Amino acid sequence: MQTQHEFDVLIIGSGAAGLTLALKLADKANIAVLSKGELTSGSTWLAQGGVAAVIDSLDVEKNHVDDTLTAGGHLSHSKAVNFTIDNARESIDWLIQQGVPFSKENGQLHLTKEGGHSHRRIIHAADSTGRAILQTLIKRAKACDSIHFFEHSMAIDLITTEKLGISGDRCLGAYVLNSHSGDIQVFKAKQTILATGGASKTYLYTSNSDGASGDGIAMAWRSGCRVANLEFNQFHPTCLYHPQAKSFLVSEAVRGEGGRLLLPDGTPFMHKFDQRGELAPRDIVARAIDHEMKRLGADCLFLDISHRDDDFIKSHFPTIYQRCSELGIDMCNQPIPIVPAAHYTCGGVMSDIHGNTDISGLYAIGETAFTGLHGANRLASNSLLECIVFASSCAVDIADKLALPANYPIIPSWDESQVTDSDEDVIIAHNWDELRRFMWDYVGIVRTDKRLQRAKHRSDLLQGEIAEYYSNYKISKDLLELRNLALVSQLIIQSAMLRKESRGLHYTLDYPNLGPQARDTILTPINYLWPGNSL
Repeated sequence: MQTQHEFDVLIIGSGAAGLTLALKLADKANIAVLSKGELTSGSTWLAQGGVAAVIDSLDVEKNHVDDTLTAGGHLSHSKAVNFTIDNARESIDWLIQQGVPFSKENGQLHLTKEGGHSHRRIIHAADSTGRAILQTLIKRAKACDSIHFFEHSMAIDLITTEKLGISGDRCLGAYVLNSHSGDIQVFKAKQTILATGGASKTYLYTSNSDGASGDGIAMAWRSGCRVANLEFNQFHPTCLYHPQAKSFLVSEAVRGEGGRLLLPDGTPFMHKFDQRGELAPRDIVARAIDHEMKRLGADCLFLDISHRDDDFIKSHFPTIYQRCSELGIDMCNQPIPIVPAAHYTCGGVMSDIHGNTDISGLYAIGETAFTGLHGANRLASNSLLECIVFASSCAVDIADKLALPANYPIIPSWDESQVTDSDEDVIIAHNWDELRRFMWDYVGIVRTDKRLQRAKHRSDLLQGEIAEYYSNYKISKDLLELRNLALVSQLIIQSAMLRKESRGLHYTLDYPNLGPQARDTILTPINYLWPGNSL
């Protein structure tokens, strides 16, 4: 008999969004927090830049709103943008109350500037803000008796009344794989929250951790939720280029503090692409780098801040300085080799300002969600802010519903009677590599109709192979991630094919101009049932 757990709240994901929600509900509910790996294995831990909020007396919230709308290609939803920025200062104050050690200068919060921002408004903890936030939130959450952590636990699929053949459309929890023991358990909950991050691991080069496999987006889609704007994949312009520098990001704050982008011969080039130069929004900078690399046949370009004082560099960018030094790069005296890499998923599961999705009892927050905040391109350092703001709003909505009785139907255990142990795991590795390569080549920074058609053709073949494999062999973490990534890749391709314009992060040579209207790309599961992805 498989284990069945029962909680008031099931949070799938242990990053900034998930832990903020857990802490906000800690005195009201019995909470389970699932983490695919260690608690520090997600994207929050890797976030370097900071949290955007209007703090300086020379700045106003309208500036932050305008910067967000401009960076988002005027596709951002004004309601979501205003809601986020209205609650930004309160979110910073809450993080400070939790004990996050933000950097200060002369006793005041030190504010830096990043691409797309018109003012200094990035609150940070040196160059490892995500780590500082997550360490603080984990410490606080572990002190709460009502919050229960389940590490190395990966949700397989959501349990809904529709899947059980019961009338209504409500989420009841999830089937969960313990990747260490191989056991599959049932987690029942009154309210289930997807806080699983994005899907940047669908690309060959990414700044994200290995776990960024679109799990929440895929599970929500298979359960009947709509998704939106998945064609907008943000490529961070500056990831460290070195064979040993796996997924290491060079923060945008380096450019904010005067870092210059250079060609291999030392020539600056960003002024040719945008009057804001190095501080243009990420989509413009990433395309400029991609263009110059392809024009020159260069493996990488360079980011140089060596003209700043050594002590300034070491104090403001200690993590980057240390990592570069470990690889034999002295950023105080030489430029840093960089390349663009997939960084952030701007689309996701459609949700409102409280995190509600199309299914009752199911919420989505953080990078998993599509709230309309980011539009066609996320403004730097709005992501950690989004996590705190929407987790807080979600907590208020959930708290009002916790008094309702659970009334769980009988939930069957996971059935493995028809599958066997796999002796062909090489298929998973091969398919994983093939998927990430064709997504990088055909659905990357610059797209065409022909490239997207090629990607769709390969994706269709891959879906059939994965569905056959999934049906016949016992599941594993690698198989689940491949299945989810393949599905989200299919959704990205379909979304990109539907957008007949270039806007923000979606740039296509066949439609290089803006369309007449700013419209979201919304996909509904009932209209797109591909092989292996039926509900």
